[in-house]
Amino acid sequence: MVSTLIDAALGKIALQQNSDTRKISAWVALAAVPTLVAGIYGMNFDDMPLEHWRWGYPVVMAAVVCVCLVLYRNFRRRRWL
Repeated sequence: MVSTLIDAALGKIALQQNSDTRKISAWVALAAVPTLVAGIYGMNFDDMPLEHWRWGYPVVMAAVVCVCLVLYRNFRRRRWL
């Protein structure tokens, strides 16, 4: 009976760790999008897409926000956050 209680406690701990891992992974995925865009645009190339266009920066920022919002919504729907 004691071993059954220990197994149940270990199972509960493993389940909590799994939940924590999912939350951490979701936040890392959300942080990866702006990091990727900043890394690409931080290379200072002359021929970057949308760089010499007047609305280039706002379009890229809006795209980053949209992707992050879609990821956040999907993670919330799947109860990762």
